[in-house]
Parts: sequence; structure tokens; C-alpha cells
Amino acid sequence: MLGTAVIVFRETLEAALIVTIVLAATRGLARRGAWIGGGVALGVAGAIGVAAIADVITQGFAGMGQELFNAAVLTAAVVMLSWHHLWMTQHGRALAGELRALGDSVRSGGKTIVALFAAVALAVLREGSETVLFLAGLATAAPAREIVTGFLVGAAGGVATGFLLYRGLVRIPMRHFFRVTGWMIVALTAGLAAQAARFLEQADLLPPLRAPVWDSSALLSEGSIPGQLLHVLIGYTAQPSAMQLIVYAATLAFLIGAAWLINRPRYIAPRTQSRAA
Repeated sequence: MLGTAVIVFRETLEAALIVTIVLAATRGLARRGAWIGGGVALGVAGAIGVAAIADVITQGFAGMGQELFNAAVLTAAVVMLSWHHLWMTQHGRALAGELRALGDSVRSGGKTIVALFAAVALAVLREGSETVLFLAGLATAAPAREIVTGFLVGAAGGVATGFLLYRGLVRIPMRHFFRVTGWMIVALTAGLAAQAARFLEQADLLPPLRAPVWDSSALLSEGSIPGQLLHVLIGYTAQPSAMQLIVYAATLAFLIGAAWLINRPRYIAPRTQSRAA
């Protein structure tokens, strides 16, 4: 039971933290609960569907179907989160002003909420499919009662951790709120991009260049709770390859650079007033 609970906790935690960050980042947007809840429901349904055809996916593309599927899901999530971040870079200040002035749900943000709906669905799809596959394999060798108990304990722990993070985020003063969640989205996106690179390495579509560049497992195991938290929040990997580090740095540079270009000061030529004759 303990082993099941730990595995389910780790998978649930990763999805729960992504959902938590998205919930915090959309604070004040109208009907965000319905959109994000719908994303979670769609992801769960998709995970069950993926589990039903797991053999087809695994055996596809010369036995690399699962790696390519994971890489595709992560890449799509990176695109959706990047879109949200750049949209918020352009509109976040006005959005914060509306929140302070109205103290009510903001009617803007309809376009970016669709991107985050997709990102949540993709996160739950990937983690959920891995959980379902793990439990299905375990069902052939362990009593059903132990599996169910371990699943409930692990899932509850992951959701509770995500909830605690959310409660901490919403206590941030509004003048700093979008900046903090913006940086969290940037780090999360870069970490997901690095994970996608790892799966493409496993499928022999990207060269690792050098693997691993370092091994920090003795200092902080990726399987520990702190390691898992950092894995989701900032993309921590105990044994990264050089390619993963390049993809991580490139994603960070792109998002930070694009945000700077959007917000850079623009010179406006002063108007010249014509003198009356």
C-alpha cells in the first residue's frame, strides 16, 4: 500500500501543482473554476482513454510511442503556458488594476483562459495516464483493497499539497501577485520543455550531448517530496543532460526576452503645435 501511495502521490502532486499555479494565475478571471475544472475532467477522461490503448501507443513508432506521446503532450503544454505568460505580460497591469478597482470577476482574459484550460487538461492527461497504467499493472499482483487505499492516500496527499500552495499564493498582495505567478509560469514552462527534451532523447530524436552533466541525487533526490516540488516548480532534475539544460535555458531566454520586448519603453515623439497666424 505504501509503495502505491508514494507513486500516486508523486503523479498527483505534479498535476495538482500545475493546476494550482494556473488557478492562482487566473485569479479574478470570470468562470475560471468552470474552465479549469473542465480541463481537469477532460484530462482524467483522456487518461482513461490513453490507458485503454496503452499497448498501441507503446508499440508505435518502433517501440518509442510512449516517449513521443509524452513529448508531444509536454510540448503542447509549453506552447499553451507560453501564450498565457506573454498575454499576461501585455495585459497583467490592466488586469490587476481592474481587480483592485472592482473587487469582482474580471471580464477580460477570455482568450488566455482557453490556453490554460488546454494546459491543465494536458497536465492531468499525462500524469493521469501514467497513474492509471501503474495501477492497472499493479492490479495483477496486489489485493484490490491495498491498491484502492494507496490510491486514495496518495491522491489526497497530492491534492492537499497543491491546496496549501494555492492558499499561500492568494495571500500575496495584489501589487506583487501577477509578477510572482508570472515567474512561476516561466519556471514551470521551462521545466516542462526540459522534460519534453528528455523524452525526445529517449526516442533518439535528440542527442543528449552529455549525460549526466552532474548528479545531485545525494544532496536532493528527485523522488523525495522537496525534490518533486522543485521538479514541478522550477524544473529540478538530479541528473540532467546537456540537451535538457540547453532547452531549459533557451525557453527561459525566449520567455524573458519576449516579455521584455512587449514591455520595453517606446519613444513617442512630442507633438508640435502649429502657431496661429
